[in-house]
Amino acid sequence: MYDTDKRKLLSVLSHGAIFLSTTLVSVGIPIAILFVSDDPVVKENAKESINFHFNVWLYGGILGALFFLFGWLVLPLLLLGPLAGLGYLLHWGLTIWALIKVFGNPDIPFRYPYIFRVF
Repeated sequence: MYDTDKRKLLSVLSHGAIFLSTTLVSVGIPIAILFVSDDPVVKENAKESINFHFNVWLYGGILGALFFLFGWLVLPLLLLGPLAGLGYLLHWGLTIWALIKVFGNPDIPFRYPYIFRVF
């Protein structure tokens, strides 16, 4: 049997790493937890967190490229600005939702909806 408090702490740390930094730290912490932990639920939460952060980086890069390519036009900026704001709110909202779910039931791995999973 696995320790519930340890499971909860490592799962929350995996999902909440984005609050520490949006750079490599947000993925580095879940990767380290993935290799250190032997708990299957913690490993699933770490994988899901890594996949989510890769998706955030991918969508952020796409929006950044669109801003760069079409930044001289006013209409795309009017459309892309609210889209970027919505993405920002969605990113933080899904992260907070994951933390609440993991605190509520640490025995079930959290799955983010509508993301591409690398592994």
